[in-house]
Amino acid sequence: MFSSAKDEKSKTVYWLDNKLYLNITNQCSNCCFFCLKRYKRGVGGFNLKLSKEPSIDQITDELREILNMRSWDEAIFCGFGEPTARLDVLFMVTRWVRQHYGRPLGIRVNTNGHGYVLNPSRDVALELKAAGVDKVSVSLNAGDEETYMEICKPTFSDAYEAVIDFIRKAKPTLEVEVTAVRMPEVDIAKTKAVADSLGVKFRVREYIPCFY
Repeated sequence: MFSSAKDEKSKTVYWLDNKLYLNITNQCSNCCFFCLKRYKRGVGGFNLKLSKEPSIDQITDELREILNMRSWDEAIFCGFGEPTARLDVLFMVTRWVRQHYGRPLGIRVNTNGHGYVLNPSRDVALELKAAGVDKVSVSLNAGDEETYMEICKPTFSDAYEAVIDFIRKAKPTLEVEVTAVRMPEVDIAKTKAVADSLGVKFRVREYIPCFY
């Protein structure tokens, strides 16, 4: 079950150490130049390139096989796409995990912060909290709009401000951290200053090419 051998079949559920990850979509509103999904197929021996968008049944079937076989530190929506692109699927999976996992568990969403643009007329942060999400980790990677557009290559205009807006709206409801990848193109100090100005935590993600 927990073999380290590479699995050719694409996965919606995978794990690294004691963290359980949920790869519910390959859709994304960014095309970051550093994103390894542009060049590789997975992480830790798991193939994350989905042949199609997975159904709830597929995701929960994979979860059922392993959810209660280990004491997980955290469950994280993070894969080769933006989780809020399938917001209702995210909610259903979160509720399923809460219902079927027999221990306390933190649930986090790793996001590019475009949730309100992808889901107009939805109160994304409040709905995330109501579904059972505890925390959002927002990938920013820039201290200004021009740099963000160059690095993250979003599919719509005003994307940087959309991320800032997401952070502001999420902060009263969820635990929020802003992240940046440590790369020469990313000004870590400037990005941290933005996080500080918004009153949220900041974390640097080391760029480790562990994908295969």
